[in-house]
Amino acid sequence: MTTLGIEEEYLLLDPTSGLPVYKANEVQALLEQSSTIEAEDIQRELLGCQLETATPVCTTLTEAEESLLHFRRRISAAARKAGVRATGSATAPRIESAYPTLTDKQRYHELRASARGIVADQFVNGLHVHVGIPDKETGVQALNRIRPWLPVITALSTNSPFWLDRDSGFASWRVVHYRRWPVQGCPPVFADAAGYERRIERLVATGVIIDRGVLTWMARLSDTYPTLEVRAGDAQLEAQDSVLQAALVRGLVSTAIREAEAGLPFLDPDPELLDAAMWQAARHGLAGDLVDLHTGDLIPAREQMDRLLGYTSDAVDKEGDADWIAAGLATVWERGTGAERQRRAMEGGGMAALLDLYSETLTAER
Repeated sequence: MTTLGIEEEYLLLDPTSGLPVYKANEVQALLEQSSTIEAEDIQRELLGCQLETATPVCTTLTEAEESLLHFRRRISAAARKAGVRATGSATAPRIESAYPTLTDKQRYHELRASARGIVADQFVNGLHVHVGIPDKETGVQALNRIRPWLPVITALSTNSPFWLDRDSGFASWRVVHYRRWPVQGCPPVFADAAGYERRIERLVATGVIIDRGVLTWMARLSDTYPTLEVRAGDAQLEAQDSVLQAALVRGLVSTAIREAEAGLPFLDPDPELLDAAMWQAARHGLAGDLVDLHTGDLIPAREQMDRLLGYTSDAVDKEGDADWIAAGLATVWERGTGAERQRRAMEGGGMAALLDLYSETLTAER
């Protein structure tokens, strides 16, 4: 089986106001008291109201889901002890005007110095899926081949409609927010692994970005693990939604690896068309049309998802993930993406109902 891993980020919010609360230190300390949480299970993010975890290397979706659910239960309990709520929203629905408290790491202080206005409202959380690759050369060729499918992965993940105490008009404001960083969007096509390294090293050498970690492409090769890392998704309300996204990404990357090894050609859309497709996915999620990158036409999101399922079917069947994906997508089509669920909650009961949704879904099981 092709291995996978999932990184999830969580926001700590006030249970009454919905404002971010800078208690990551306290929540982390409470988490570390648990006999079932290892120190390496907890990572810090840019702001003092964020925490992150990562599953171990998994071979099955069940392993990944159990790992995420276990951490979600523990962080939910620790957050409540600290008087806050941990949430799986990809944006804070409202923020204060004061400059946020950063996690006290040198790199984060350097980020603030380099992009003060962007860091000031980086109250956004993503979902990162790692899929094992045999080597860097194969990974680069797979990266080239998954690019046209990243918008539909983004559309499925949309879970950040609210920003600055209002509906942003986008299903994923997080995607729009990230467009402000200097190196963002879908990655370009690379000739080979050497070209990939050369171009990244040249970017870092300019001094415009502080290090390779500021390459905010929707997908890239991991510098830490032998994986291709897809970063297109919003953080998810429920663990099962995170795992659904990971299952689709594993099928996509596995298919791309197979085609790369066979030397098959791949679709290379015009950069501006791919950029527009990503913007459209962030705007409507699965509730509207997506761009067909073969023709440039708009087609129903469901049709585009069906194309992705057809494209990846052999790999998905080989991994034994077909039933999981079918069940997960059936749930999404029935109740909507996270963005649709958040909007319904806000329309039905305002901020209190939205915060209830965050609490109810964090540890929800299938």
